[in-house]
Amino acid sequence: MSFESNLNSIQENIKAACDRAGRAPSEVKLLAVSKGHNIESIREATEYGVHHFGENKIQESKLKISQGPRSAEWHFIGHLQTNKSRDAVRLFHMIHSMDSMRLAEAIQENCEKQARTARVLLEVNVSGEASKHGFRPDEVLDQLEDLNALDRLEIHGFMTMAPWTPEPEKTRPTFQGLNELRLRCEDAMGVPFPVMSMGMSNDYEIAIEEGATIVRIGTLLFGKRSYKNKQSKTP
Repeated sequence: MSFESNLNSIQENIKAACDRAGRAPSEVKLLAVSKGHNIESIREATEYGVHHFGENKIQESKLKISQGPRSAEWHFIGHLQTNKSRDAVRLFHMIHSMDSMRLAEAIQENCEKQARTARVLLEVNVSGEASKHGFRPDEVLDQLEDLNALDRLEIHGFMTMAPWTPEPEKTRPTFQGLNELRLRCEDAMGVPFPVMSMGMSNDYEIAIEEGATIVRIGTLLFGKRSYKNKQSKTP
């Protein structure tokens, strides 16, 4: 199927999920996961009105951001090492994967050096899987005040990944858990945390029903990745 057909199908599903949840489709941002896809694919996406892209590797992102469409807004969604945080705060509109106090302090330090602030989401390992990064839910509540005191960080909300399953309905408890944590954090801090980055190609409709404001979709939108694609050398 073409990119246009894929996009139309996803947008219809987003609307249907919002209807079921009593939400407006405008409340949900489609983040096109462009990792492993070339600049031509990204340019095509912008022609159809998609301007928010998710990347998970700093080196790959540098080339895309420098040569990609100026209308593109770039989000970092992969595991971020502390020694890569200098580039991350410079390159990305938002970092979805701040998963530890150590990383938060590194981002703070690099923001101070660059006279920047960083928009971040706290990555939470709601499911408790050993293979996933992120704060435990209880750690978020224990450390939120200290995290919020880092004045170069703008904490906009939370991100999580549900366990993969061929039955998307089984992901619902993970998304419910993150939304419940968000409400507890808002109550504790007295400030809103409006961004909920959750849901991917397999489970984004369930995530929307449970409060997602950003869904991260790659394969369903672009098709299978080809990491051997060469990047264009022209802007």
